[in-house]
Amino acid sequence: MRVISRRVLKEYGDCHAEVRGPLSAWYEEAKKAHWKTSQDIKNEYASASFLEDNRVIFNIKGNDYRLVVHLKYAMGVVMIKWIGTHAEYDRIDAAKVSIS
Repeated sequence: MRVISRRVLKEYGDCHAEVRGPLSAWYEEAKKAHWKTSQDIKNEYASASFLEDNRVIFNIKGNDYRLVVHLKYAMGVVMIKWIGTHAEYDRIDAAKVSIS
């Protein structure tokens, strides 16, 4: 997959060192992946959650952090939309995390 906005992961990891490794590991796995359907993701990430409009929530670092992405399966593209702690995620309306 082509991961867009890796900079978001890097900047977040620079500010939150405890999640730098797990974000880097997720990035490397996503980059090598060939996800065509949500089931492909579920096969690798059983705890992933799916929202409307091809958005996926990945639990990072034992569910301490959440990563929201938007997928364009046909194009092989993953766009990073949001990263934060689980507590921060609980305070936002995930349905409103922009996909543009």
